[in-house]
Amino acid sequence: MEMRRLGKTGLSISPIVFGGNVFGWTADEKTSFDILDAFFDAGLNTIDTADVYSSWVPGNKGGDSEEIIGKWLKEKKVSRDKAIIVTKVGSDMGQGRTLKEQYILRAAEDSLRRLQTDYIDLYLSHWPDENTPYEETLGAFAKLKQQGKIRAIGCSNLDASQLQASLDAAEKAGVPRYDVLQPEYNLYERSSFEGPLADLCVKEDIGVITYFSLAAGFLSGKYRSKADTEGKARENRVAQYLDDKGVRILAALDQISAETGAKPAEISIAWLLNKKGVTAPIASATSLSQLDSLVKAATLKLSEDAMRALDKAGT
Repeated sequence: MEMRRLGKTGLSISPIVFGGNVFGWTADEKTSFDILDAFFDAGLNTIDTADVYSSWVPGNKGGDSEEIIGKWLKEKKVSRDKAIIVTKVGSDMGQGRTLKEQYILRAAEDSLRRLQTDYIDLYLSHWPDENTPYEETLGAFAKLKQQGKIRAIGCSNLDASQLQASLDAAEKAGVPRYDVLQPEYNLYERSSFEGPLADLCVKEDIGVITYFSLAAGFLSGKYRSKADTEGKARENRVAQYLDDKGVRILAALDQISAETGAKPAEISIAWLLNKKGVTAPIASATSLSQLDSLVKAATLKLSEDAMRALDKAGT
């Protein structure tokens, strides 16, 4: 599997990043282990998680995904340098969203303990925090880098003006900048990344790992009506895509699927892999058959006509 350079981080990541938000939610521990085994056996190497995953599940407390990944690393005796672990800090773990220095330093220790590792490859601020200066947040990350507890830093959910402000703050304070962005971006939701934000990432050589790459499963093609979403774990989120634009996108995916033999999910991910500024999309699976589809997407080539048809459908 051909790896991709992640901006200026020095990390090489797989063209598909596995979304660990499903661990402890829609994938139990055994299923999670099986999927991780197959993911790495296929030559992929990057897992995305966060300290808050999956606190929304009744009975969970947050940190559940990190704990499962940590158990897998230990029980499977995975060579630590073979796995790229991405996790995030700053979501509400009972104290509200915050990126204060003391909180980050403490949260990093908690994530390291749950992951049963000495370092985090890529540590991201999960959400903007208007109450904390970028200098303070980046200063905390700098301390963690100096201590060898994280290798690279990035951010999620910043717009172009916020990202530029963080870069300016880093330069002024003489601390490491954000070298990775994790934005929401997929065939349906394009406006928040395309344009100024994508241009800034390209200009500054910032790696981009997209989330909601399959629009909560909508772009897999398995949700065609409200009835298809009823009772599903992602019912409320998927339902929002069932409008005219969503129908156009599904029709384009069906047409290209008929022409190529690839599944809609594979096509949707391959589209992302061809977009300006994108390093790799995050995608999840809760079964080995779904994982097999993700692996195929990593090497799927789309024609220029197919890319144009998908671009048009999503506008």
